[in-house]
Parts: sequence; structure tokens; C-alpha cells
Amino acid sequence: MSRIFTEDEEFKGVDFTTNLLEEGDYDGCSFINCNLLNANLLEIAFTNCTFDNCDLSMAKLGNTAFRGVTFKNCKLMGLRFDHCNQFSLALKFDNCILNFSSFFKLKLKDIVFKNCNMKDVDFVETNLTGTTFYKCDLEGATFERTNLEKADFSTSHNYSIHPESNKIKKARFSADGIKGLLTRYDIIIE
Repeated sequence: MSRIFTEDEEFKGVDFTTNLLEEGDYDGCSFINCNLLNANLLEIAFTNCTFDNCDLSMAKLGNTAFRGVTFKNCKLMGLRFDHCNQFSLALKFDNCILNFSSFFKLKLKDIVFKNCNMKDVDFVETNLTGTTFYKCDLEGATFERTNLEKADFSTSHNYSIHPESNKIKKARFSADGIKGLLTRYDIIIE
């Protein structure tokens, strides 16, 4: 079966749980109010695409390419971004729910997470150099052997980052959020 190539197309209100997304390359496409819950996105390439108000929770990502892709107002729970094709991986998240997703060992330099709910997200061994976490809830997110140099957490909350097991040089934190760097020590901050 040959791959399809779709360019500059708008998919609006499509339920891809019944109308399967064809394997192929999608360039400059917009997905608006689409349901991709548990969708099979294996071997699909998205380049310069936008997903707006879509549910991609538990979608299957295997060698899926996201190159210059923006997710706005999307539900992305339980996604294994670490199974994506890492060549030119470039993502942006605005007002998304990313709970229980994994970015294990990915290189995500200068990525932007804006107003995102990121509970229990796996950032183990991820390179997040220069990443901005703007007003994000990071409750239970795992940072271990993670490069957070020059990352900005100054407007985010509920993170727990252990300075000894992560690279945090020049990372930014707010005075209120500094307790997220001290949770390991079981001390009382008043």
C-alpha cells in the first residue's frame, strides 16, 4: 500500500476512531475538533501541522514524525512521545493536558509548554535545555538525569526537581517555587 501525501488540508470535526487516518505525510494541515483517541498514528509524518481542540489521548505513536507541530487546547494523555521519530522533532504545546505522557530520553531544546497540565509526565534523561514551562502544573512529573540548563520554571508550580540528579545550571525558578528543589530533604519551609 503506498503512502499518501496531503498538503494544506483542513480536517474539522473528524472522528478518526471510525474514519482511520491514512498512513502518509501531512504537510501544513490543520486538525480542528478531531477525535484521535487511541488512534493508530504509526509511521505517519506531520510537518508544520496544527492540532486545535483535539483528543489524541492514548494514540499509538511508533516512528510518528512531528516536525514543527503545534498542539493547542488538546488532550494528549498517556502519549509516548519517546516512540516518535526523533529526526527534526519539534513541538509546541499551548493549553494542553499531557498527563501520564512520556518524553523519555528525547532532545527537546527550546520547546515551549504554555498553560499545560503535566501531571506524572516522564522527563527522565530528557534534554530540555532552554525549555520554557509557562504556567504549567508539573505535579508528579519525573526529572531524573534531565538536562534543565537555562530552562524556565519561574511561572510553573508543583514540580519536584532534585538538583543533585539533574543539570539545572542557569535554570529559572520563582521564590515560591524554590520548595520544589528541596522536597527530597524532608524539611519544613515557613
